[in-house]
Amino acid sequence: MAGLREKEIKGIREELGSCQRPIFLFHDDADGLCSFLLFYRYAREGKGVVVKSKPSVDEKFARNVENYDADKVFILDLAVVKQEFVDAVKRPVVWIDHHKPIELDNVAYFNPRKHKADINYPATNICYDVVKQDIWIAMAGCVGDWHMPYFRHEFCKRYPDLLDKGVKSAPEALFNSELGKLVKILNFILKGKTKEAMKCVKILTRVKEPYEILRKETSQGRYIHKRFEKVNENYEKLLKEAEKAAGKDNFLVFTYSDREMSFTGELSNELLYKYPEKVIIIAREKEGDMRMSLRSSKVVLPSVLEKALSGIEGYGGGHEYACGACVKKDHFGVFLDSLKKEIDSQG
Repeated sequence: MAGLREKEIKGIREELGSCQRPIFLFHDDADGLCSFLLFYRYAREGKGVVVKSKPSVDEKFARNVENYDADKVFILDLAVVKQEFVDAVKRPVVWIDHHKPIELDNVAYFNPRKHKADINYPATNICYDVVKQDIWIAMAGCVGDWHMPYFRHEFCKRYPDLLDKGVKSAPEALFNSELGKLVKILNFILKGKTKEAMKCVKILTRVKEPYEILRKETSQGRYIHKRFEKVNENYEKLLKEAEKAAGKDNFLVFTYSDREMSFTGELSNELLYKYPEKVIIIAREKEGDMRMSLRSSKVVLPSVLEKALSGIEGYGGGHEYACGACVKKDHFGVFLDSLKKEIDSQG
């Protein structure tokens, strides 16, 4: 499956090779992190900034660019960038993404959906097409975004104990392989305080092989694994609670409250794998909002989500079968009823 045109890949490579102090803004998930790691390890220069909470780059991030005195800005796997940010930084901006295309002025924008609207081609895959190194990082980022890339066979030859060559789907790889555990580790070290997350990211830039982490072979790998274990304890408790919410109807709705860590995306993905016939809605209560991850294997979510949000204070969107949304806690019940009606009306 082709992502970008060869001319575009070459263009990104030239952008990466023509700067001394690049800054990389990336999404706080495996796809965003692996995109950053691929570029940073290739360029051997620059600074990473994880964008947590809303996956949106607005004017406040211009301070990061100024403070580092970057000469070029790379934005990786972030669905929304504001024109105000681009205008404020007064530097070249290269934006690599795979969500719904957005047009901005003065941005070098690369998105495979400009060529094919329904393609699922993660940012990590694009970055790997550019750098052609660190295949284990590339594989983790792609599978973490529910995409089985074209270089699967090459990865299986090099790391047969991490992924069996018979595994053909990303969900199966994610939940039934050592590669899947690596993806989980990469996701979970980004949880919690930004300072702690970025300490782990810095360590990852120096890790040479996945076994350092999975087998705890080096001090760097042991640090990453210990951090993962601490976060995973919280996740496993929530997963057990969420599974109790699985009834006989077509919806699995689970709500929880946590001030520090969001697991809505990870919970919704794993629950969809376990209950593929259900629409999964995981909501985290924070600061008067219900912040949600929605998943389905059959229902195209963006259109029903848009209708369910009509007349309600909130926002939402995403991919065909994976969306995020946020509504006020007081409106959550109304939103839920509206969403269920919209989905049921589709048969």
